[in-house]
Amino acid sequence: MSIQHFLQFKDLSREELEHIFNRAGIIKKRYKTYLPYHPLIDRTLVMIFEKSSTRTRLSFEAGMQQLGGNAIYLNTRDSQLGRGEPVEDAAQVISRMSDLVMIRTFEQEIIERFAANSRVPVINGLTNEYHPCQILADIYTYIEQRGSIQGKTVAWIGDSNNVCNTWLQAAEVFDFNVHVSTPPGYEVEPERAGLFGEDHYEEFPDPMDAARNADLVTTDVWTSMGFERENDARRKAFADWIVDKEMMSVASKDALFMHCLPAHRGEEVDAAVIDGPQSAVWDEAENRLHVQKALMEYLLLGTIDT
Repeated sequence: MSIQHFLQFKDLSREELEHIFNRAGIIKKRYKTYLPYHPLIDRTLVMIFEKSSTRTRLSFEAGMQQLGGNAIYLNTRDSQLGRGEPVEDAAQVISRMSDLVMIRTFEQEIIERFAANSRVPVINGLTNEYHPCQILADIYTYIEQRGSIQGKTVAWIGDSNNVCNTWLQAAEVFDFNVHVSTPPGYEVEPERAGLFGEDHYEEFPDPMDAARNADLVTTDVWTSMGFERENDARRKAFADWIVDKEMMSVASKDALFMHCLPAHRGEEVDAAVIDGPQSAVWDEAENRLHVQKALMEYLLLGTIDT
């Protein structure tokens, strides 16, 4: 099996992703019923963090341990990566001492350069452009609770950030629609989003119109990591892009709400929504663990049928 990386959502085919979702359900059931499953015994995951994280580190580290392997945490403050070592050299060395690498960094170019020089699979734990593991968990959660996402409508309310970009890629892979509503000046950049075309998304100036009849309403913080200097300007620009009960009321009757977390209640989402009956946020967060275990299993072992 040739080396398969997961740097953007579209790096895997629909068939491969559906296999991962199926495995995630099996692995999750085993975990919930205390049945040990250690297919990655004696394997090592190296986690490289240039951006801090709670859910990404916890889900990958716990997940690798639950699969029988080991996880090593590196951040750029404690390694030569933060002292000017070329990314290409670091990739050569790290990949000779591990079996799998997850990187959470700033520019997508960094992770692409690392993967080009790696002897083992590389997973994007988040970049400025994409967050494929998050959308892997989000779609798995939707399928788990509502069935197939094909033909459904996802409403993205807020900034056209890395999570939004990944939803747009996922829509093309799984054949669903994304309604995007951003404030003026924060619109989707198709080239940055890495889109094949524009057949699966539509932009709406009014967020209420984007949410109307949607099957899933989702959002993110107004100011992503690395853009803190824009915080005041963004608060003003995004003031009308709050997911509240009124917005959820125009979505489909059984619509779900999702948020990749951390959330700021009273800013991008009201407490009544994120803590309300339509919220799948906590299941979504937990499913990062299960779907990433299935992803690591696939990247290292290929298709598993047991």
